[in-house]
Amino acid sequence: MRVPTNLPFLCLSVAALVLGSPASRATADDPALAPAAAEGAPPEMPGMRRIFNGRDLAGWSGDERMWSVRDGVIRGETTAAVPAKGNTFLVWQEGTLRDFELRLSFRCTADNNSGIQYRSRHVTDGSAPNPWVVRGYQHEVRNERDFPNVAGFIYDEGGKRGRICLVGERARWADGAKQVDGTLVDQEAWSTLFRLDDWNDVVIVAEGTRLRHYLNDRLILDFTDDPALALREGVLALQLHAGRPMWAEFRDVRLRELPE
Repeated sequence: MRVPTNLPFLCLSVAALVLGSPASRATADDPALAPAAAEGAPPEMPGMRRIFNGRDLAGWSGDERMWSVRDGVIRGETTAAVPAKGNTFLVWQEGTLRDFELRLSFRCTADNNSGIQYRSRHVTDGSAPNPWVVRGYQHEVRNERDFPNVAGFIYDEGGKRGRICLVGERARWADGAKQVDGTLVDQEAWSTLFRLDDWNDVVIVAEGTRLRHYLNDRLILDFTDDPALALREGVLALQLHAGRPMWAEFRDVRLRELPE
């Protein structure tokens, strides 16, 4: 039997695989870089207010060609014949949000994306491409499993910061940039957590400058905004995205205001 001339290298390689490289050991030894133990959503408390009646869009305002109620759920849909002129929204009319807990479920197509706007501004000065445009924090709604294009990240709709905080991050905005302090969920966990082509349950908790997103009873994002940039009050809305035809559905929309 011929002995490989690179045997010492092979032995070192095997040892590296067994023991782990310095980089992998550093990752394993750093709690901030490894996913934290799963943290569940807070239990639903008494006093949640149902803000969608399951029959019609009373209390909501949007383009009636695109928004309707079907089988007890809110359905937004764009088609080739009825496209969205810019992103358009279904805006809740019965109040504004400050500190709150919002619960609902969504499902959507994979051909485009949607969103849940909160603490946002309804643009009514005539500068928007349609009468139902809002700007502010958005909980992304998607039907995908591959990071980072998954449901739940915070997007700065109409703003300059883009994807403010990604799914899986415990982060804060400081000194003009995002600082990531920990990991809550990774690609492997997401693959089993997200229900592709099915209903997914969302909980959004906003308290002061701290925003938390939960999906299917697991904390997926924990973000604290810069007090100088944080949005503290605004409207709630649901999005239909411009572009390719799509649909998105929402049900069981419940809201509870929290003491500030």
